Amino acid sequence: MMANADRVRHVLSKLTRTEGLANDDDIFGRGFLNSLNAVQLISLIESEFGVRVEDADLDITNFRSVVAIAGFVAQKTGAEERTS
Repeated sequence: MMANADRVRHVLSKLTRTEGLANDDDIFGRGFLNSLNAVQLISLIESEFGVRVEDADLDITNFRSVVAIAGFVAQKTGAEERTS
């Protein structure tokens, strides 16, 4: 089974058309995504991981990097995410 971080990278590659994002790359700060793409990102996260992103979850820190998104998903699903 693909780890959350790998699955997040896969989701991000659909939007950014880039490979090789590091776990801690700031995807907004580095210009991979902008605020318009954020809605698409949330929709893809919800469908890929079967989670619901609530209004209270809409904090940029939850979506800033692969690690942040993987941690957010782990929190929503009750799983523990390991990153190396």
